[in-house]
Amino acid sequence: MPGENLTREEARQRAALLTVDGYEVRLDVRSAVGPDAGDGPRTFRSVSTIRFRCAEPGASSFADLIAPSVTAVTLNGRALDPAAVFDGARIALDGLAAENELVVDAQCAYSRTGEGLHRFVDPEDGEVYLYTHYEPADARRVFANFEQPDLKAPYTFSVTAPAGWTVISNGAQDGPDEPVDEDAAVPSSTRRFMPTKPIGTYITAVVAGPYHVVRDHYSRALPDGTTLEIPLGAFCRKGLARHFDADEIFTVTKQGLDFFHEHFDFPYPFGKYDQAFVPEYNIGAMENPGCVTFREEFVYRGKVTRSAYERRANVILHEMAHMWFGDLVTMEWWDDLWLKESFADFMGSFSQVEATRYTNAWVTFANQRKAWAYRADQLPSTHPVTADIHDLEDAKLNFDGITYAKGASVLKQLVAYAGRDAFLEGARRYFKRHAYGNTRLADLLSVLEETSGRDMAAWSRSWLQTAGVNSLTPQITCDAQDRVTELAVLQEAPAGHPELRPHRVAVGLYRRQGTELVRYARAEVDVAGPRTVVAELAGVDRPELVLVNDDDLTYCKIRFDEASLATLRAHLGDLTDPLARALCWSAVWNLTRDGLMPARDYLELVQRFAGAETDIGVLQMLHSCARGALVHYAAPSRRAEGAAALARTALAELRLAEPGSGHQLAWARFLAQVAVTQADFQLLRGLLDGTARIDGLEVDQELRWALLAALAAGGAADEALVDAELARDDTASGRRHQVRCLVSRPDAKVKAEAWERVVDSDVLSNALTEATVAGFDQPGQRELLKPFVEPYFASLERVWRERSIEIAMAIVRGLFPVLQDDRQTLELTDAWLAEHPDAAPALRRLVREARDDLARALRAQECDTAAG
Repeated sequence: MPGENLTREEARQRAALLTVDGYEVRLDVRSAVGPDAGDGPRTFRSVSTIRFRCAEPGASSFADLIAPSVTAVTLNGRALDPAAVFDGARIALDGLAAENELVVDAQCAYSRTGEGLHRFVDPEDGEVYLYTHYEPADARRVFANFEQPDLKAPYTFSVTAPAGWTVISNGAQDGPDEPVDEDAAVPSSTRRFMPTKPIGTYITAVVAGPYHVVRDHYSRALPDGTTLEIPLGAFCRKGLARHFDADEIFTVTKQGLDFFHEHFDFPYPFGKYDQAFVPEYNIGAMENPGCVTFREEFVYRGKVTRSAYERRANVILHEMAHMWFGDLVTMEWWDDLWLKESFADFMGSFSQVEATRYTNAWVTFANQRKAWAYRADQLPSTHPVTADIHDLEDAKLNFDGITYAKGASVLKQLVAYAGRDAFLEGARRYFKRHAYGNTRLADLLSVLEETSGRDMAAWSRSWLQTAGVNSLTPQITCDAQDRVTELAVLQEAPAGHPELRPHRVAVGLYRRQGTELVRYARAEVDVAGPRTVVAELAGVDRPELVLVNDDDLTYCKIRFDEASLATLRAHLGDLTDPLARALCWSAVWNLTRDGLMPARDYLELVQRFAGAETDIGVLQMLHSCARGALVHYAAPSRRAEGAAALARTALAELRLAEPGSGHQLAWARFLAQVAVTQADFQLLRGLLDGTARIDGLEVDQELRWALLAALAAGGAADEALVDAELARDDTASGRRHQVRCLVSRPDAKVKAEAWERVVDSDVLSNALTEATVAGFDQPGQRELLKPFVEPYFASLERVWRERSIEIAMAIVRGLFPVLQDDRQTLELTDAWLAEHPDAAPALRRLVREARDDLARALRAQECDTAAG
């Protein structure tokens, strides 16, 4: 029998055979509280009733369920032997009728990995919190179902839980709580919820526990004269209530609802709109209709920069866009995952700029989201935006920078290509035509072709059905009077993905005016083929900088002619336009990653110009890139010198930054990341214990942990100091920080114990696994970590076989010996790939991606070494 995986062909066959009319799901989670029952996983009762039709009476199919045990299975009133029909992942269904009712009574396991129904015990007060997370296919860990996105159906949930708990689901509660076991030590009650609209299994949801709740309301007059009323809720753990800025969350929520109603012409269809911030969440957020879940790190326990609030607002709006793109209209199979994720990623930034105070969101998109896309699109696993997803393991790995950020970039290009009005009208028709249904790429293209009059098939072939990123380089000639005689844009493509695409781009010309570098000429042009002349710019004065893809209209790597690059080396910080500056920073980072600019040159640019960067999000990205350049791309012989120079810059800028500003906080955190000398550590220790002070810098609990992490990794903080900090902050967040700090210490015994807890056992939850992995690899500990290289490769197949895919991915990615950046590690990686051709394709993909990062680092180091 097949295992937990599901192939696309199996899903297609089942969808052709079955039509699901509805689910009734009863969950009893009273077992979440109290002591463990003993051996085996803690379980809860799940009773799922599925009503469905079969197009071929007498045929066979299967339902999905992953559970420790099944108590009873009844098909059309006929009891089936669970031992005979349930194999641990599937329930065999033979002799189906035209109309069927399946009832499955199972004992399902609470999750510790964030997959299924996750159970979390708050160390601060002992309270238990539950939430579900399913994408792409973990609803089957909670109730029996047909786990594929094109078998949508209405769901009616009921949950029996402790009476004092808050319980929410996709639909509003239907009637009052119904008491159960009123005389028990822990009285309970059953909550019943209204049926949902037809939705996919992966976006059903239940959240339960003593959550802190804040309520609000949204109203909007509709064109038909009625009023849309949406109850709003915001939820977090009680321990985070004092930090919960629900008013700001509701403000962004209402701004988003206004924006999407104005532009989509389809009223929000799912009744209420709850947003729950939950513990130990594996991803940023999930678009469960009526019950959106977020990782609780978006409830800020300390001071953060404006960039953090912008990021949270983007995620709120991203998930809201999914209510239409993904929930109302759902992709047929995971091949077209982009139909929801690319649109939501684009709409997150689009709505931020037009509806919120975060009007520079496109700067963040250009500088951060596209960096994710560029990296993913140059990996050996790159794929078209419309991917070939053979099975669920493929689907799990395709929640990547291509599906999200490249897809969003392509849509931004589409808006420039087809026009904003045509794009939005296409979206409106798409919703109305396919509401509560499933779609493929062709369904979207047909409406966009109607509204734009453009040949969307040709556009799709170039942008959605091919992989790789193009590079655009200006080529300029001038006459004796320093007038442009010809300016052309050269387009290149990597050998493995040679597609030259149509690009709608703006070409900006810049020159210095006093101390500023400003644009004085601009032209938009449709780039096609290897060389395109920009006739409109002939005759203008010679520029000092030519910026191809000014205003960030297309998706490409920006390159420079020699004169423009020389201008940036001397004057990058003088660019007055924040988007142009962000694009140039992104471009020089790509040059560094590609081994075309020595890492030392990039670091020098950061040291010279980062202090003048006004956009806090760009500044924090520069900090991240600078550390990456130092750790991975700098010549080994220059690392110590480069680290000391970065630390000096960080300290100088920290002292120069406006007291109490986000820039000051960003520089303080960066100093902690790059500290290398005893003087650096002495200052960090002084900030921690209060003997040192920087005017305006508030050393709150989160910053204290950042300082302590640096001290621990540098060997300047022992276990006693870390434990003392935990005593100050014995919370869920504090325990994660403690684990990371303890594991980061430069001690062979510490590393061996951490390895055993993560690789050789499954004692840790997903959050503590993540913290342990994050602390394990430290740049200053290369020699200490060498003994773990061979055990890493020896453990890969066992880890993949024994652990959940979420935990296995964290281990395979996080413990790859990327810091052992030498040819020997590259050869060991190649040897493993050669010797394991039949390993799980998803596992091989992760190893190939890590291998590519290592090879890229070695090429960049060679470039830096060759620079002298």
